[in-house]
Amino acid sequence: MKITKLLHHGLGLKTVLTPGLMPALVLALLLAGASLLAPARAATPAELLADYSAKAGAPPSPERGRRLFNTKGAGPLEMACADCHGAVPTGTGRHAISEKKIAPLAPAFNPQRFTNAARVEGWFRDNCKDVIGRECTAGEKADLMSWLISLKP
Repeated sequence: MKITKLLHHGLGLKTVLTPGLMPALVLALLLAGASLLAPARAATPAELLADYSAKAGAPPSPERGRRLFNTKGAGPLEMACADCHGAVPTGTGRHAISEKKIAPLAPAFNPQRFTNAARVEGWFRDNCKDVIGRECTAGEKADLMSWLISLKP
């Protein structure tokens, strides 16, 4: 009853809300809140590659991805991705500054890689800025993903 009075007086919805609509409103609010707390969308490396390729409007090139990965960038660290992940990122890498171990980057060697779209986007954002000095384009992300997916045991 207090919720009803609060909604009636606080939102001025007296004519819209009836006691019969209250359970539906509460359920809708709970579902909306739950969606905000839900984990980021699970993904597969292939789905992410398809998304980046579609955004790029061109097919990816594993060779361009390999070159991008191994080229020293103009970012503040003046490094290449390979400096931490290894020229072929199928084994454990080591962060060049902190020396922290880094799990293999290639999905075939680390099934947890590229399975969370929000985390992957954050990873690209941070690492591209550090290494390249800017955010990667969708095409660069697609190229890199296509190369990493091509690496097999």
